[in-house]
Amino acid sequence: MALTKTTNIDQITVTENGIVLYREATRIMEDGKQLSETYHRNSLSPSQDLTGQPANVVAICNAVWTAEVIAAYQAQVAAQQV
Repeated sequence: MALTKTTNIDQITVTENGIVLYREATRIMEDGKQLSETYHRNSLSPSQDLTGQPANVVAICNAVWTAEVIAAYQAQVAAQQV
């Protein structure tokens, strides 16, 4: 009887305003059969510090967070604060 715990990023989504959402799935397995699965969700805003984030999430952020996307997001946030 071998128990194993794996954690994987199983979903990454980018919204129209550049926010990156990702889901981390943690699975407990016993002899190849899944006993449990839990999820943790996180979101990242354009130009947010990516220190400590998973490498595949950082790669997506770097690809989609162009200067234009960051500027548009910051303008949207500023307009909502008025």
